[in-house]
Amino acid sequence: GFAVDRVCRGPWVTALATWAVLGGTSLGREGSVMADALERGDLEAARARLPHLCARDPEGLAADELVRATVESVAENTSDAAVAPLVWGAVAGVPGLFVYRAVNTLDAMVGYRNARYERFGWAAARLDDAMNWVPARVTGVLVAVLGGPGAWRVLVRDGGNHPSPNAGRCEAAFAGALGVRLGGTNAYGGLVERRPEMGDGRAPEVRDVRRAVRLSAAVTFVAAGLAAVAAWRRG
Repeated sequence: GFAVDRVCRGPWVTALATWAVLGGTSLGREGSVMADALERGDLEAARARLPHLCARDPEGLAADELVRATVESVAENTSDAAVAPLVWGAVAGVPGLFVYRAVNTLDAMVGYRNARYERFGWAAARLDDAMNWVPARVTGVLVAVLGGPGAWRVLVRDGGNHPSPNAGRCEAAFAGALGVRLGGTNAYGGLVERRPEMGDGRAPEVRDVRRAVRLSAAVTFVAAGLAAVAAWRRG
């Protein structure tokens, strides 16, 4: 009864659950692995590793496209893998953490449309979009705060141009903070998508991968602090 409820809501249980669902460390590791391969000029290794970050077709991608795919994936997954779990943990405790991770995993498994999972995948993707709506905007704001006025300007101007209701906020803010231009032509499962460009800077370079990883880590650190304060105030 009461004693079990107190244990389930205790700080150690919350901390353990947060550690279990938080993906920021894995995201940083994957970004660093991509940076290592690209810095060596090992495009085959980079192409083989890209599916760990995103669903984009890696076959035949040149170095500049691998760099852009990595930076965009780090930006988007800063919300999906790190900020969103923290937000839901702060709002709803351990249940919020696990419900969010279940929805996000379901979207990753069947969220992309195909003949077998079209209806089920559509529902999973829309639910994931709903649960990420606030965290994506929190991520964009935190990136803008850490990245300066340029990041905020690009976030406000370009964040809504992306076909995803959430990913554009993260990618636009990262583009402004890093001083690069993101967006363009992407291929997913043989289907080609042409997305609007975000940012006013140069095309991303290999060195920007590590810059994106560091920015993602900084955003995660600040978000964790804010989530801890919010959870403490929630009681």
